Amino acid sequence: MTTQNTSQPRCLKTKRLTADFLGGNASSEIRMHIVGADSHGGKPGCRETGILEELRLEDAVRNPHRSYSQWDLLLYEKVKAESNITLLLDTTCVSAEVSINEQSERRITAIRALRNSTDDEFLIEAKWFADCSGDGRLGAEAGADFTEGREARATHGEPLAPEQADNNRLGSSIMFMSREHATPQVFIPPNWIRKFTKEDFKGHRDIFSYEYGYWWFEWGGHLDTIKDNETIRHELLRIALGVWDYVKNSGDHPGSANYALDWVAAIPGKRESRRFLGRHVLSEKDIFNPEARPDAVAYGGWPIDLHPVEGVDDPEKPACVHHGFKHLYSIPYGCYCSRNVENLFFAGRNISATHIAFGSTRVMATCAIGGQAIGTAAALLSAKKARSTSELATPEGLHALRQRLLRDDAFIPGVRHEDAADLSSSARISASSESSEGSASCVTDGVARHLKAQWGPWSADETHSWKSQTLPATLRVELPETSEISEVHVTFDTGLERELMLSGSDKCSNKTLRGPQPETAKHYRLIIDGKVVAEESFNYLRKRIHRLETTQSGRIVELEILSTHGVPEARVFEVRIV
Repeated sequence: MTTQNTSQPRCLKTKRLTADFLGGNASSEIRMHIVGADSHGGKPGCRETGILEELRLEDAVRNPHRSYSQWDLLLYEKVKAESNITLLLDTTCVSAEVSINEQSERRITAIRALRNSTDDEFLIEAKWFADCSGDGRLGAEAGADFTEGREARATHGEPLAPEQADNNRLGSSIMFMSREHATPQVFIPPNWIRKFTKEDFKGHRDIFSYEYGYWWFEWGGHLDTIKDNETIRHELLRIALGVWDYVKNSGDHPGSANYALDWVAAIPGKRESRRFLGRHVLSEKDIFNPEARPDAVAYGGWPIDLHPVEGVDDPEKPACVHHGFKHLYSIPYGCYCSRNVENLFFAGRNISATHIAFGSTRVMATCAIGGQAIGTAAALLSAKKARSTSELATPEGLHALRQRLLRDDAFIPGVRHEDAADLSSSARISASSESSEGSASCVTDGVARHLKAQWGPWSADETHSWKSQTLPATLRVELPETSEISEVHVTFDTGLERELMLSGSDKCSNKTLRGPQPETAKHYRLIIDGKVVAEESFNYLRKRIHRLETTQSGRIVELEILSTHGVPEARVFEVRIV
């Protein structure tokens, strides 16, 4: 992908355009915590893995004090460390150049982007583009089909949809954080805020803590959440400060006396705007009646989470209604590919879904694994010199995509690891000890987690990891014959039954462990035919890939675990040898 500064020509490599901070609604600009398929711990074992898990684990270790600025810097560090990414902060797509051939195939050839902070305009040429902007500016500029608002009940056969279609959406919110002091703190409200009383909340919008509030500061769903965003922002500031004025000065919350505002978001956290139309439109029936789709590349599990259109202006209605379910559902590849722009992907809250299905898919962890799926898809398409996203929508292409995602520690319900290059798949597996809760052979069964939610052939209590009886412990992989080994992949247990996220909420944070996860191997060695080829003394990550400096010829690969971060036994989900 080439980038050209039109005022001073130059050539760069780029993969991503973004705003002032990385992280979207999870950044320090907005500070919403990341939730997903595990539904705040209600579906143990369903936490999203892959790139997101790596970031969460590292943040928990390096940022135990829960600083959002530290989270920003971690994301910045990870992106800057990638040599094939040119990061253009504070840069906005303003137009797209599109070609249409004789077959009426529409392709983006370049986009123009503006960075006001440096008076630069960029021309970015590429073979593949991804709109992960939330509002979908690139797709709209390119003429990609999209929809807004709520579909009618009959359009997709959705009982939860309104009888008639309309332009209403979920509203936006502005968050705040406060700090507790040793003495009472006053709050003198500005004269332009809204005024609230206890009657405005009716028990639907609970104020149970003061340090982090409140997701139900919601307003603007009855407006155009793109064009009217400045109106929405101002009204949300009035609402946020008005609710804090009620907390501090109404006398109904004496426990707030020592709290003072420490931060108020300058921009709204937006829930909904454009939704693009792909080759598949995810609907309510896909969520409530899931099937093991051969084109699934991601999954969800958050309830269908619908909010009243006018937010705090409709106090008689609950702040939200969760339409829950016990299972997971899969999201097909076609939800991430434009139906009328051949080289356009999308990921995030703008994927191809109805308003009702979007009520579940919009949460950030679900958005993140969709992003990993399309990044992997673009890489595979580039390698085969393809011209359309549809060229991967074949049995062979989807198999390659899904297996690569699993290799990179993503999870797709119902899909097992079937990597022909993995030498361990035909190996004899044994261990120095194993418990009744996990035999050594589990590390090659193709599933790298204990799944507690309902899905297909896997029961809620099925075990997929080796668990030793004591420490130290050794897992032994004996190959059928001496082979050339270049990589060893190990997947450890990181406690997927718990939530793991950065949050300003004490209540949410109390359910997480800010630091290394106790199940995870801390000190371990990799040994090939008696020779130590790798050693880690302070591991805290789930997926570790050891690429050997030189290919090793060997037959017996041993994983020796000397200590963990807390539990008294070794726990390993998967070993791959390449």
